[in-house]
Amino acid sequence: MNPVTTSGAAADPVILRAEELISDPGLEARFAEPVHQILSHLVGGGAALGWVEPPSRDDVAELLDHVFSAVRAGDGALRAAYLGHRLVGVGYWLRYARPTHRPHADLEKLAVDAAAHGRGIGRALTTALIADAREAGIEVLTLDARGDNTNALRLYRSLGFAEYGRLPDFVAVGERRYDKVFCMLDLRRSDGPPPRPHAL
Repeated sequence: MNPVTTSGAAADPVILRAEELISDPGLEARFAEPVHQILSHLVGGGAALGWVEPPSRDDVAELLDHVFSAVRAGDGALRAAYLGHRLVGVGYWLRYARPTHRPHADLEKLAVDAAAHGRGIGRALTTALIADAREAGIEVLTLDARGDNTNALRLYRSLGFAEYGRLPDFVAVGERRYDKVFCMLDLRRSDGPPPRPHAL
């Protein structure tokens, strides 16, 4: 599948599954470079994506190899957002490796190109990844976020994630310290509307 809008509205992102990327060898091969550009730009601007310095191309290629391997094994899901032919966002979850945690997965990264912020792409990616988790039989989807990442935390709460823990001043970026916030979405509930998150 080519990553182009089919509705005629250029503002509508197309959200692809990893399987669609994998099925097109040319697209999979071209995928790492725009992902590297997005992650490097975001991290260079101070985004909380697990790196202090922007990742190298090799770092990103290794990460994507790991995620695609997990997807092929049924232990992960990846979604990519395109506006026209331009990659503007990516996110993925991986099933926990520990045998006692195998029913659950962790939403490890969600990144949206800064130029595309405010267009609902993060929400569309997260919603698709939640749907993938339900389809895969994941019972609890977890994530963690840096405490100052208020926009991401607001998005996750609006989609039913609840905070279940916080480590004060745990994340070190040079001399600065940030809370590490743990959130979870219990997918064992019925398919009704997500529970209202508790006020913090």
